[in-house]
Amino acid sequence: QVQLAESGGGLVQAGDSLRLSCAASGRTFSDYAMGWFRQAPGKEREFVAAIGNRDYPYYADSVKGRFTISRDNAKNTVYLQMNSLKPEDTAVYYCAADRMYRRIVSGDAGSWGQGTQVTVSS
Repeated sequence: QVQLAESGGGLVQAGDSLRLSCAASGRTFSDYAMGWFRQAPGKEREFVAAIGNRDYPYYADSVKGRFTISRDNAKNTVYLQMNSLKPEDTAVYYCAADRMYRRIVSGDAGSWGQGTQVTVSS
């Protein structure tokens, strides 16, 4: 498995931007598909975005056009650029990794980070 550590969360106002980072260690980062999930209080964890080991980004409809997932294989890091944030984006955001892209999208990834809190005030 790969170890993941998220950073970049915080408290912002509606309409602001935020960039989350997820640093990976322990395995060959470029072999892994990566993804972002989020979990709001009282709700189930939901898929946000995924990226394959050779790009191929995919987004949930709720964030399409506002969020961008990217990766830097030289830095073993995946990013989530979040623009035009809304109060409903408030959640703990988790990074996930798996060798299989479909397991990222389905939420069955083998490795997960501890999460970073994003709070968007209205």
